Amino acid sequence: MAAGRPVTNAIEVTGLTKTYGDLRAVDDVTLAVEEGEFVGILGPNGAGKTTLLEMIEGLREPDSGSAVVLGLPAWPRNPALLPRIGVQLQASSFFDYLTAREQIRTFAALYGVPAAHADEWLERVGLVEKAGTRVEQLSGGQQQRLSIACALVHDPDVVFLDEPTAALDPQARRNLWDLLSGLNDSGRTVVLTTHYMDEAETLADRVAIMDHGRVLVHDTPAALVRGLDAATRITLADGEVITTRDPAAEIARLADEQRLAGVQVHTGTLEDVFLELTGREYRA
Repeated sequence: MAAGRPVTNAIEVTGLTKTYGDLRAVDDVTLAVEEGEFVGILGPNGAGKTTLLEMIEGLREPDSGSAVVLGLPAWPRNPALLPRIGVQLQASSFFDYLTAREQIRTFAALYGVPAAHADEWLERVGLVEKAGTRVEQLSGGQQQRLSIACALVHDPDVVFLDEPTAALDPQARRNLWDLLSGLNDSGRTVVLTTHYMDEAETLADRVAIMDHGRVLVHDTPAALVRGLDAATRITLADGEVITTRDPAAEIARLADEQRLAGVQVHTGTLEDVFLELTGREYRA
């Protein structure tokens, strides 16, 4: 956000709740995302991330509370809002029997976007060589990249991505990071759910960690790690491990003893924060 510019919220969520029988999928969530901000939503399976995103996108009616996007209520679905948001769902859905080029050109036409601009997006997600291939013949990762391109083809102001890199190989994932960083740098607001801690640390200005339908924390990755107050592990070349809460003093001592060669210092990470808040038990 430009210096001196007043803070404007692109998304304002207040008391958002969704219940299915005895399951409180989203439980009284209040959350704000600033204009031009990149926010990552983390949480175990079943934490409520996708349900929360779908209510903010206007795809699912909340039981109570409200979601306002770009100053407009997300529900009931507002035709004036739809051209200004881009949505990539967890499960890709395409028109039958169309090629990758025909798919994205169809999405573009729905928004009045020229075909040439749609073709540019195929290049940006590395699918030019697959432009004439029918979608059902694309790999899972290629379908994921096409889904992301279709969500972005109309240059929306706010972008919602639900686990966008889940099916991508490491190279494609890094390339998508560059693409998303560029979108955010151009002033767009980006909200994504992810299971990758390194993805959230690299891309997100702030991170919200959810569990059991509630947002437990919402802050910058650095602030969350600082708040963990985790001990630092210092690994020496001979394999000895020193655990300390005063790493500066230990490093100084090792320097005096001329034992710094090969030393590795491991501080707390966002993953440590995540596990501290949500536990380590397996989630189906």
